[in-house]
Parts: sequence; structure tokens; C-alpha cells
Amino acid sequence: MLAKIIAELGPWSWWVVGLVLLAAEMIVPGFFLVWIGLAALIVGALSLLFWDSAFWVWELQAILFALLAVATTFAGRRLMLRNAATDEPFLNQRGASLVGRTATLHEPIREGRGRIRLDDTLWQVMGPDLPVGTQVKVVASNGRDLRVEPI
Repeated sequence: MLAKIIAELGPWSWWVVGLVLLAAEMIVPGFFLVWIGLAALIVGALSLLFWDSAFWVWELQAILFALLAVATTFAGRRLMLRNAATDEPFLNQRGASLVGRTATLHEPIREGRGRIRLDDTLWQVMGPDLPVGTQVKVVASNGRDLRVEPI
């Protein structure tokens, strides 16, 4: 049955496969099928050129499709990683997102350690010894500890 469909569609069979894969990309989450669909469209374009040639047998087309699918997937992955920009660069670095903010000491800094309240969280801070109520500015972040200086 598949051979009959390919025989009827001729070189356009790869175009149909490519367009079906691109349409499936809209349904399936992720950004993967687009690269395989692109490989099918490339083989379809080559099929339009070489369909009547003796060397353009289905085995060659299948091997070329497999190689192009791997190549376009790797190239697409590399392209997506290079252009991976986010509108929230500190998404998983909460402490780093607090650098530059000011707060009032919630607990005094004694022996280099104290606490501040930022938003709804108490943060451990490091800095010079200061009394409760002192305005401080967060100047650095080291994991869950913040380094502060008096304003």
C-alpha cells in the first residue's frame, strides 16, 4: 500500500511527509519534529530534480533522509542553544537577582552574620557588624548567603 502511494505521488511523497511532520510539530510539544520535517522537504526537493534518474532509488532516498534528519537535528539544536535568550536571566539564581536591592536589618550583624527580610523571605547576610534597623545594600550573592554593606 505504501509503495502504491509513493508511486502515485512520485517525488511529492517526501513533500507530504515533510508537511505532515511540520503539522505534527504544532500538536506535539517540543521543537524536534521540525528538523526531521525539514530533512524530508530537502529530500523532496532533491526528488523533484532526480526522480527520473536511475540512481535515485528508494534506498538512497531513505539513507539520505536519515542522514539529513540527524544533521538537521544537530544543527537545529546548536542553533537553538546559541539563540537561547531568556527574559528572566536570574530565574534559577534567586540570590543573584537580589544584588543591588536595599533592605533594613531584621537581626543585627554580629561576628559577620545577620539577617534581612526581602519580600517574604529572611536571608542570611554577611558583612560588617551593624545594629538592627540599619539600612543595607546587597552587593553580592554566594548561594544562599548575601553580602551587604551599610548605605
